[in-house]
Amino acid sequence: MTAGRRSTTVAVDANPAVRDVQTGTEAYAREVSRRLPDVAPDLRFIFYVSRPSEIAGVDLTVLPGRRLWSQLRLPVELWNRRPDVFFAPSHVVPFLAPGRTVTAIHDLAFERYPGAYRPRDLAYLRLTTRWAARRCRLLLTVSWSTALDLVELYGVDPDRLRVVPLGGGEPLEGGMDSGQAGRRLAALGVDGPFALHVGRVEPRKNQLTALAAVERLDSLLLVCAGPVVDEEVATRLRRSRRCRVLGPVSDSDLESLYAQAEVLLFPSLYEGFGLPVLEAMRRGVPVVTVAVSSLPEVGDSAAIFVEDPLDAEGLAIAVEEAIAQRPELAGLGRAQAARFTWHRTAEAVAQALREAAS
Repeated sequence: MTAGRRSTTVAVDANPAVRDVQTGTEAYAREVSRRLPDVAPDLRFIFYVSRPSEIAGVDLTVLPGRRLWSQLRLPVELWNRRPDVFFAPSHVVPFLAPGRTVTAIHDLAFERYPGAYRPRDLAYLRLTTRWAARRCRLLLTVSWSTALDLVELYGVDPDRLRVVPLGGGEPLEGGMDSGQAGRRLAALGVDGPFALHVGRVEPRKNQLTALAAVERLDSLLLVCAGPVVDEEVATRLRRSRRCRVLGPVSDSDLESLYAQAEVLLFPSLYEGFGLPVLEAMRRGVPVVTVAVSSLPEVGDSAAIFVEDPLDAEGLAIAVEEAIAQRPELAGLGRAQAARFTWHRTAEAVAQALREAAS
């Protein structure tokens, strides 16, 4: 750096990284925040959160507050500090944020499937995402599918978009002890060979079609791990003797599930990225998914795809194929997953921040 030149200051809304419930968006905020100082020593980062928390290796600045923190408390700090760039790892950009802003838009599921959202939540998502699309100098997306959605649905200039996929495909060190995993799953009520689904229980995730596929096969359960968002869907799943609805699970229980699963069955109607596909491939679990939205970008030739997410018969055939081809798919999956690392994600985010500041 040239002597006497002030380093570029980047303010980061790290609050999603410390939420109690962690989904793909929260994982993105956490993993990128952890790595930004190392991959971009030329930038000076200030990471803001609303309550005392910890992110490994990150010095956090606490701005106490609860309701409307990102729209009221955070903008006051940004006006006082006046960073060169403000970065929101989720799409929520304060309406009163000063200066240059960059955000990551993970998906437009609420536009593709508005009926899956409560009216109040839908209105908020539309308002904040449309504002971010107008306000930000650069927009990061986690897939080409989401980038195309922004162009098609919001009229965003493609020159303002940077596609930065998620990470999480790094090779695993060690592995889960099979005996320990089996005992843990028995305690959870998983008592036979199973296809795994990871994600919120809601219509868009399409667990009911996954169950219809499993019910066409002998001696296979469907195990659903993830918070229940739609109680009607959960109730219909629980009625089947061939399904176990576990709700949210701990990281260790999720590892046990991946360690014992015959296959990941993921016929989601729409995904901004599809993190469970990457998580399964990383662990050598065969993946059956569908050729919609971003899923072909993530699975590529390492997964088995069905064209129609509602084709239960096709999914059942694909599950049988995946189990039969497990050794081959395990190797292909690990190689495909290794292309997606959080280090690469953080490097690409840092480059976009430099570009926005220049």
